[in-house]
Amino acid sequence: MSSTKPKIAFFDFAGCEGCQLTVLDALQTHTELLNAVEIVQFREAMSRSDDDYQIALIEGSYTRPSDEVRLQEIRDQAQIVVALGACAHLGGVNAVRNAHRLEEIKNYVYGEKAEVYEAASARPISDFIQVDAFIPGCPIDREEFVRAVKSLLQGNAPDIPDYPVCVECKLRETGCVFLYGKTCLGPITRAGCGAICPSFGVGCEGCRGLIPNPNMASLREVLSENGLDEMSVKAKMSLFLTNQIATSDMEA
Repeated sequence: MSSTKPKIAFFDFAGCEGCQLTVLDALQTHTELLNAVEIVQFREAMSRSDDDYQIALIEGSYTRPSDEVRLQEIRDQAQIVVALGACAHLGGVNAVRNAHRLEEIKNYVYGEKAEVYEAASARPISDFIQVDAFIPGCPIDREEFVRAVKSLLQGNAPDIPDYPVCVECKLRETGCVFLYGKTCLGPITRAGCGAICPSFGVGCEGCRGLIPNPNMASLREVLSENGLDEMSVKAKMSLFLTNQIATSDMEA
């Protein structure tokens, strides 16, 4: 008898697969999800593979021209496509290389074999296919993943916060890291992580992406006042936000 449960498939492109490992961690304590869905592809957890699925969760960024074909095949099959984590959602850390000439990067990494390997700029999957939802972070938050899947199964879009990490710091009564001589991208970064980095005394690096209408000019001014020169500000913002900044007018 065939299963009537929604079929879910996980796919990996360029990334460390840390988000998929977080999924495995979440499923150990949220076994109710395993009772509600049928996982038909998940390289980190199973060898069996089935091309019949309704929901596709994609981890990793586009980095090769051939990735576009594979992404489109997934999109054609799936009713719902979810960008899983910062690489799929933003291009991730991979996008740091976009600031350099592609040939220079290939020669540095592959040396005399540079021409053997295909490569392109690192970009989010939404540049190539329609994405119905995203779960941000590097890696994703395990509880946010569980809530997101449950929302999707109920026919709703995941409720992803659109306010900054600073709000969560206030709610947790976490002291602002700027007061301790450190810098932070919390004022422009999407909340939802529980302000985990600032709660341990580390400034936010922006892995969850920008909030709507971030005040970039104000943050640049604050970062400058706290000892970062123009090059350091650019480097700090480029770790996760390269593509978001480059494809908008946020440089001002």
